[in-house]
Amino acid sequence: MTDIEERLATTELSHEEIRRYGRHLTLPQVGLEGQKRLKASRVLLVGAGGLGSPLGLYLAAAGVGTLGLVDDDRVDETNLQRQVLYGTSDLGRPKVEAAAERLRDVNPFIEIETHRERLTAANARELVRRYDVVVDGSDNFPTRYLVNDACVLEGKPNVWGAILRFEGQLSVFWGERGPCYRCLFPEPPPPGMVPSCAEGGVLGVLPGIIGSLQANETLKLLIERGEPMIGRLLLFDALSLKIREMKLKKNRDCPICGPNPTQTTLVEYSTCPPTVAGPEEKDDVGGNGEIPFEIQVEDLKAWLDEGREVTILDVREPYEHEICHLEGSRLLPMDDVAERWDELPGDRPIVALCHHGPRSGRVVAFLRSQGLTQATNLAGGIDAWSLRIDSSVPRY
Repeated sequence: MTDIEERLATTELSHEEIRRYGRHLTLPQVGLEGQKRLKASRVLLVGAGGLGSPLGLYLAAAGVGTLGLVDDDRVDETNLQRQVLYGTSDLGRPKVEAAAERLRDVNPFIEIETHRERLTAANARELVRRYDVVVDGSDNFPTRYLVNDACVLEGKPNVWGAILRFEGQLSVFWGERGPCYRCLFPEPPPPGMVPSCAEGGVLGVLPGIIGSLQANETLKLLIERGEPMIGRLLLFDALSLKIREMKLKKNRDCPICGPNPTQTTLVEYSTCPPTVAGPEEKDDVGGNGEIPFEIQVEDLKAWLDEGREVTILDVREPYEHEICHLEGSRLLPMDDVAERWDELPGDRPIVALCHHGPRSGRVVAFLRSQGLTQATNLAGGIDAWSLRIDSSVPRY
């Protein structure tokens, strides 16, 4: 990391900083030189959510000189169960704004650079280029591939973590010294195939554990001590409290970090499940023609107000249905649809819904392939119904 070396030549610690970082300075593996390296370092955090919260707090407290925050989201009530950077008073605020304020309070001796934007193919390389280490705290596959590819193309290490339900994963991907993310996962799964934290849930403490481990790996890289997780994948199970480790090998056929790369630019994947509705399908929201593949919550409300016969098919899990459901809906979990689809009526519209729409979209595609052409997906799921139609339906 030659950039750190250049900055290190002019980096000094004030008396106040020496006092603040005293517990680091007494560690032989860190010492004065290591703490100065941290102050001279620049780290980019992609995502200021569940993983980004402990990452930001611990890297700021440790004295990393410059932290960049990339996130275009705002603080929501559902964040507070695990995103410990924020409090109730932050609801509605841009995350990077609230996070920067909190981190400056944690450590006023560091610089915070905020990037209130989504990471895209247009900005990823420019952002990554400005930092020494990139830490991926994102929660979706398109961003993970953008982070990986930009890091490979710019020669930067990528401290990666992922969480879902009770499980977490961690590695350091660095194409110059070991495998990259594409060596392990050459292509993303189809959109909507893997549930998000919103769909699948996540234990509140899990991002704290994985995010702290990511912070640990970042500090090791910056002070050049210890054994980074390059070429290793850590698997963490919170329910059994078991930790496993897998060795990773560089894929010689990797399209971006292999010896003969075929990918030299960034690829931007979609986060949305594919729409299988054909161009010949007409919009039947008003009552003419065929039923569209997807309708809005306002359309369903109009159908119900008109007294139209509709089967509302809830494809979530029973525990989700217990949290909240639409009156008169029929529960048929997605995993059971393939065996029980023939129980559904074929003489009326079937409006499938889930939490946010991806699962029910896949169910509608299946039902239509079986001849139930009046099946349609409720865009935004029950969450959109709560936000835009009936606030008495709890959000989760």
